[in-house]
Amino acid sequence: MLYLVGLGLGDAKDITVKGLEAVRRCRRVYLEAYTSVLTVGKEALEEFYGKELILADREMVEQEADSLLKEADVCDVAFLVVGDPFGATTHSDLVLRAVKLGIPYKVIHNASIMNAVGCCGLQLYNFGETVSIVFWTDTWKPESFFDKIEKNRQNGMHTLCLLDIKVKEQSLENLMKGRKIYEPPRYMSVNQAAEQLLAIIQNRTLQGEKPEITENTICVALARVGALDEKIASGTLQQMSTVELGAPLHSLIVTGTMHPLELEMLKLFSVDSSSFENNACQRTT
Repeated sequence: MLYLVGLGLGDAKDITVKGLEAVRRCRRVYLEAYTSVLTVGKEALEEFYGKELILADREMVEQEADSLLKEADVCDVAFLVVGDPFGATTHSDLVLRAVKLGIPYKVIHNASIMNAVGCCGLQLYNFGETVSIVFWTDTWKPESFFDKIEKNRQNGMHTLCLLDIKVKEQSLENLMKGRKIYEPPRYMSVNQAAEQLLAIIQNRTLQGEKPEITENTICVALARVGALDEKIASGTLQQMSTVELGAPLHSLIVTGTMHPLELEMLKLFSVDSSSFENNACQRTT
């Protein structure tokens, strides 16, 4: 059996009882290590689970999946994913490979950022399409995520923005030369995401457009959701470019039309209460 086990969002103890029982009876346990991170390291997980974990990076999962599934038809193998196995990044390819090899599989779900964002008070059924904001480079500055946020806002929907993670990435030079030398991990902060959104707004305004989102649009910043030091801050997009949230992982929400109850909840986390006093800043039903 192949088990795909969600680990939740906080620390080692966020795994479900069902998930922990599965992990403890598995011969091999892999930890997916490239789409998200927990606030604790591999060693803390190993101590709590009582199992040695094998780190599975993107290269292993995408290019060596068959080795990961080796003998899973005669013994139990677990694949651990931070959050939910099918939350932010689907692992459908692994399931399809297992089925093709005649290996049965079981998914054990857990909380993911996709539903845990409700902690800020915005109602989950008022969210539109989730977007990913990627790190810009000097030569690559995509704006497609902005168009999706605008579309959501036009429809009155909130947008959850998942922020870029760069783990085990190679520089262009090392990639071209085939050198297995990797860049240090990078995790996008809410500040960086807000700065990129503000740059797009400025550029489009200079081109004569009137973006649906402005520097005064109410946003919500979240850091380390589910952990003991979880942090939430609400305010204008401009304020999000300077808010202090500390260590990763960060997420950003751009609000759409808000119910008065949603607005009251967001005020609990306001960077500056005056942000909510200007009616031009928010839409309410």
